[in-house]
Amino acid sequence: MTAQQPLTYDALVELAAADPAVVGLVLKGSRAHDGMITRHSDHDLYVVLADDATTDLTRFAGHRTTELDLVLISLTEFRAAGMPGFERYALARAHVVLDRLDGGIARILADKARLDADEAFQNASGWLDAYANSLYRSIKNHRDGQALAARLDAADSIGFLLELLFAIDRRPRPYNKYLEWELARHPLPGWDTDVLLRAVDHISATGDPSLQRNLFALVEAAAREAGHSRVLDAWGEDLDLMRPQKETETLPASVAYSCRRCRDFRNRP
Repeated sequence: MTAQQPLTYDALVELAAADPAVVGLVLKGSRAHDGMITRHSDHDLYVVLADDATTDLTRFAGHRTTELDLVLISLTEFRAAGMPGFERYALARAHVVLDRLDGGIARILADKARLDADEAFQNASGWLDAYANSLYRSIKNHRDGQALAARLDAADSIGFLLELLFAIDRRPRPYNKYLEWELARHPLPGWDTDVLLRAVDHISATGDPSLQRNLFALVEAAAREAGHSRVLDAWGEDLDLMRPQKETETLPASVAYSCRRCRDFRNRP
């Protein structure tokens, strides 16, 4: 392609479809998420090549414009579990444009969308501890009059919380951009999406200690149910500071109070 004729998505797909070295094309990003496309959306495309194949398409390696962002990768590398973690969600919701492996490309994507049971359990344990740590720091800072520190720690805790909840469900956490999209179409089992998102929004913005504690009560129950009691019990008496203080705390009216996992919100003082 010349400077006057830049490489377009359609042109690349046509070239790839005619090249036997290409075994798969995978579209990720906003164009793989219905309803998320804007006038700024480019085409993020993986070009999967047969191992040891020779192809003229390698001249496009690293190609990146406002129209088209390409990644050329071998089948072995594409299949490898060790791909960068930040790509896990992108590939989990990617669209298959070309699959010359009789569904093999689609199966690879399906595998990436589901964490291995041991991997998910270990990840969840780490995220639970990180969540508890930031929550504990936020509550302590609020108690001690450190308002900014309390809000920052609360915001940090939400990132760890989302990692935890998705890991418990053996799924990669979506990018923040796609969080609402993901939960609207693939809710976390046992959690009401609207209630969870309102809590996440309110805590991130205000660091509200009452809401943090009430949410932690639900997270603690879910984590213990998933087999992570050992992580929680290691916090000992510090758990008392993270749990609801029934005598003094109320919840903000902006948070709805009805869901399977969140039904306990309704009756908290």
